[in-house]
Amino acid sequence: MSATAAAALAEGAAPAEGAAVPYAVELGLTVLHTALYAALFLFAYLQLWLLLYYRQRRLSYHTLCLFLCLLWAALRTTLFSFYLQNSLEALRLQQPFAHWLLYCLPGCLLFSSLCLLNLYFAEVIFKVKCAAEFNKYKVLLYLGSIFTSFFFLVVNLTCAMLIHGEVTENQLRWIVLARALVNDSLFIFCAISLACCMCKLGKMSSANVYLESKGTSVCQAILVGSVVALLYSSRACYNLVAVAISPDSVPGPFNYGWDSLSDKVHAEVSSEEYVVFGVVLFLWELVPTTFVVLFFRAQRLSQNLTPAGMVNSHSYSSRAYFFDNPRRYDSDDDLSRLGAREGGS
Repeated sequence: MSATAAAALAEGAAPAEGAAVPYAVELGLTVLHTALYAALFLFAYLQLWLLLYYRQRRLSYHTLCLFLCLLWAALRTTLFSFYLQNSLEALRLQQPFAHWLLYCLPGCLLFSSLCLLNLYFAEVIFKVKCAAEFNKYKVLLYLGSIFTSFFFLVVNLTCAMLIHGEVTENQLRWIVLARALVNDSLFIFCAISLACCMCKLGKMSSANVYLESKGTSVCQAILVGSVVALLYSSRACYNLVAVAISPDSVPGPFNYGWDSLSDKVHAEVSSEEYVVFGVVLFLWELVPTTFVVLFFRAQRLSQNLTPAGMVNSHSYSSRAYFFDNPRRYDSDDDLSRLGAREGGS
């Protein structure tokens, strides 16, 4: 619930009759959000165990993305459980790092998952076109992704700690603006990069063979990548516009950034802001994160390509066809040669 309603309950009084959002609505939304994030947490946790059960690689894009989403869901579930316990006010005022952990770190985890998604699809494109080129730039791509995520984390943490200090209203506005310019620009850049990867995948027919061997398809990849890129870029643009043009003298529920209520540490949070906060988290965080978890879900990969539709079981004869070998695409070099032939034609 909002800080206003929590304070009223702590004093034994009922919320104000003229409140824009009734307390029952706030409580219902809190329970709904807690259940949704807890369900996603349990689902991601189950997928990690299934990856171990299927004896897949413990360190892979699947495990890393699922672990980031698991941690994100755990933090969001904890946050809304504090709302249920009416103890958020004390948490925000007395423990700045814990407040950053619950409000700001989830945004950093989302950005890291976006970087991993970019890296995954870039690796798919490189391996289909030319595996030797990927081996050449592999270290550079990995280091660039790690550095970008770490830079985002440092900027976010530094600005959050400064906001919790003794700063004037003018300094607070400049800190929020600087963080928005850096963080949201990085989100937009990564979203554009992901959209470019989706365009390239859509033009590569051999990419579908590689992705099907991993338990997915080009259509699923384009759907997930497009949804994630669209939602993250739209939220980043929204934040930049809101921070840049929002007047200080006119309070409203829409003038906050990625960590939303974290900028309002020394101010009272209204019920309208709490409702908008929950809607923003649902649309711009829960939906893309759910898509990522479903895309990297655990699957028992079959060496037989017939169930995936890659071999027509009804057209079987004594002649050996190109797709008859179920391990045809186990080699990245084979995919590279196929991609080179497509590019030359």
